[in-house]
Amino acid sequence: MSMENFYQRFCREGFDEKGVLNCFEPLPADNFNFAYDVVDEIACMEPDRRAMVWCNVAGEERIFTFGEMKKYSDQCAQMLTAHGVKKGDMVMLVLKRHYEFWFTVLALHKIGAVGVPATNLLTTKDILYRFEAASITACVCSGECAITEHVDEACEKYKDIHTKLIVRGEREGWINYNQELETYDGNWERRETSKNDPLLLYFTSGTTGFPKMVVHTHDYPLGHIVTARYWHNVHSDDLHLTVSESGWMKCVWGKLYGQWLAGASIFAYDFDKFVPSDLLHMMEKYRVTTFCAPPTIYRFFIKEGLGDYDLSSLRYSTTAGEALNPEVYHRWLEFTGLKLMESYGQTETVMQTANFVGTTPKPGSMGKPSPLYHIKLVDEDGNEVPSGAVGEIVIDTTKPHYALFKGYYRDEETTRKSWHDGLYHTGDTAWMDEDGYLWYVGRTDDVIKASGYRIGPFEIESVLMEHPAVLECAVTGAPDPIRGTVVKATIVLTRNYQPSEELKKELQAYVKKQTAPYKYPRIVEFVSELPKTISGKIRRTEIRQKDGQSH
Repeated sequence: MSMENFYQRFCREGFDEKGVLNCFEPLPADNFNFAYDVVDEIACMEPDRRAMVWCNVAGEERIFTFGEMKKYSDQCAQMLTAHGVKKGDMVMLVLKRHYEFWFTVLALHKIGAVGVPATNLLTTKDILYRFEAASITACVCSGECAITEHVDEACEKYKDIHTKLIVRGEREGWINYNQELETYDGNWERRETSKNDPLLLYFTSGTTGFPKMVVHTHDYPLGHIVTARYWHNVHSDDLHLTVSESGWMKCVWGKLYGQWLAGASIFAYDFDKFVPSDLLHMMEKYRVTTFCAPPTIYRFFIKEGLGDYDLSSLRYSTTAGEALNPEVYHRWLEFTGLKLMESYGQTETVMQTANFVGTTPKPGSMGKPSPLYHIKLVDEDGNEVPSGAVGEIVIDTTKPHYALFKGYYRDEETTRKSWHDGLYHTGDTAWMDEDGYLWYVGRTDDVIKASGYRIGPFEIESVLMEHPAVLECAVTGAPDPIRGTVVKATIVLTRNYQPSEELKKELQAYVKKQTAPYKYPRIVEFVSELPKTISGKIRRTEIRQKDGQSH
């Protein structure tokens, strides 16, 4: 079997008459383990095959083969077990974009311990909450930020951390990861794990309430064959870049499972502050072939100007993480000749919908349902809505639902609220057009009910984003003594514009002209920044609370 078809040993797939994927079934063995059965297997077949190209802002560069990934993950597994990490343990990983993340997460898979990736933006309070909620017993953290200090502060109140390893740094009470790793010989025997054992735990950065804990099991990576092969369009000779640091779920979507199942190389650029020109320069220098980033990154690229960069190696580009404004789609196409293929999914799932390889995207649509899931749009009573009507996106769990989470960890009540009567409720709303494409409307609690209309904020935000004065915006419902609720736009201006009554009226008129007049924002507020979650999602709830309205 060639590396191009390596992934096929783990799935069954089918295609329509146009060659578009229309059925997909993962086939994990009972003891399937990504680290052993994919990474180590490729290392056995083609040890010199390139697995990763890594570089950082300081100018360091490392290129790793699959043979080296096996060796370093085996050494890391030895090191972690020597320091008390065992099967089932929860281990927090705060490793930014360091290549040591990949050694460590594979080592945890091999041990059967559970990786709990997190971002270095967390505060002491955030870390303490996570330690207590998940019963964390060990952590591996970057020395290139303040996270180790925050961990130590959290450990003053939480006493169950028995091992702390620091990567790229020194700190009292911490084991030096890089020095310690070298003392192990990599002689590691396969340990038994089950496809149903917990693999990863993520804290979701919800726009309301405390983060929930999402657990995925060892069979989860196979769902990402669809992500990499049929959305990212990754093949065995590609160098793929997904913009994400290792603390976010997007990392395992785009920098680990599906790409290596496809036999491809992953590109990792280790930076703290996103500088559009730097990232474009790296894509040009290393000849990145397939690229995925949230729409915001593309927006910054377009504002930067793409004329000075040679992106001729790039043959495919995808986007997810927030809804895509058609304006961004058209500008990227104009500059690169590449259509942006949008997708939608959640921490709880893999990709639910996408503009799949072989389809023609509709700018701004999140595509068609993935064959992994049976997707429906339902009203508040759980009844399917007709074509063109807005409904909540749900997954029918009476049918196969591969790579769906197993429930919120230690939270049966929240699990029951989102998963009942044979349906998993995403909390996101959309409508489906006559061709079966889905169009995002908003979170169920973001939908505005004004003057008898149901208004999705994204549609108005999309229109506002086309105006040169608008850098970012959030549309919410605000209380009104006469109408009950009116549409409000909270806007961050681009640097060439100043807040004024004239600009307010101009923006209102602009929306009226571009969309149905009842949708225009009766209130416009200019702000210096929007409230956001730690992962960058706009917290519309915070704006609503300030205005004294819960919905």
